[in-house]
Amino acid sequence: MIRVLLVDDQPLIRSGFRALLDLEDDIEVVAEAADGREGLELAREHLPDIALVDIQMPVVDGIEATRRIAADPALAGVHVVILTNYGMDEYVFDALRAGAAGFLVKDIVPDDFLHAVRVAARGDALLAPSITRKLIDRYVSQPLDTGAGAGLEELTGREREAVALVARGLSNDEIADHMVISPMTVKTHVNRAMTKLHARDRAQLVVLAYESGLVVPRGS
Repeated sequence: MIRVLLVDDQPLIRSGFRALLDLEDDIEVVAEAADGREGLELAREHLPDIALVDIQMPVVDGIEATRRIAADPALAGVHVVILTNYGMDEYVFDALRAGAAGFLVKDIVPDDFLHAVRVAARGDALLAPSITRKLIDRYVSQPLDTGAGAGLEELTGREREAVALVARGLSNDEIADHMVISPMTVKTHVNRAMTKLHARDRAQLVVLAYESGLVVPRGS
């Protein structure tokens, strides 16, 4: 059962998402919150698999709520998916750095929304190519964070290759084709890299790959 926490200051939005999720046999909405502070409290109480968190909320906004969830060892199993009306805007970079596992636009079609929840619950990042391109564009003009490379020396050659391809926006199947290995082996390489780099999920792995210089944006 996938346990979901809804965090949004608009009751109608929460009701709409809950109505969809409640129809699924493998998904359970465990709590709802109207702001980030309440969301953090309920996350600690219910330990959901997924926290669907709105970007703009009163008291504590979605980015700060995400940052606090990601920083709490007791909430290591909670994957934060950001809800936004704005698509791929200036919040993408900050939310990913805060620890978000991905993004959903609120006008997403129901089938895609349910699929996204299940993807996030598996620990996979919801990083569409458009988000990856935005990250790349950001790093073209940004100096490297020399402190972000801690642990890179522990990666094997294949792990580094897999991480680089993740950072380019490739799926596990696409990486498997590129590296001529099975998707399960790709997942093993990626998971081991995440452990060595202390990355919560694939989204943070992408950020670390660019910050550390493991991947250099094309055209930079």
